[in-house]
Amino acid sequence: MSDHIDIGKTGETIAANFLIDKDYYILERNFRNRTGEIDIIALKGDTLIFIEVKTRTSINYGYAYEAVNKKKQKKIIKTAFYYIKFNRMKGYQLRFDIIEVYLGKTNKINHIENAFV
Repeated sequence: MSDHIDIGKTGETIAANFLIDKDYYILERNFRNRTGEIDIIALKGDTLIFIEVKTRTSINYGYAYEAVNKKKQKKIIKTAFYYIKFNRMKGYQLRFDIIEVYLGKTNKINHIENAFV
């Protein structure tokens, strides 16, 4: 397994634990279909949240959220609608978030709610 995969998995675990501490209920991690992948799918109240996690060890190549471009957003949205239909999840508010995880001596987390529509 390559280092960037390990870094990504570490970031996703940190993000999931962060969400659990904030009373989110994790429904899925790494949900995949042929359209794409969603890192974390969670519920909080009546809101179904699709979360893209981006992990970095530095900002040398820009901020983590910048990697979630329009093309990536469209794939996430399309995958989310498949998930909703497949699981018959009606009646929820929808939200698309990004969680940035910066690994270091002390890890930093930035949770961007309603990052895109």
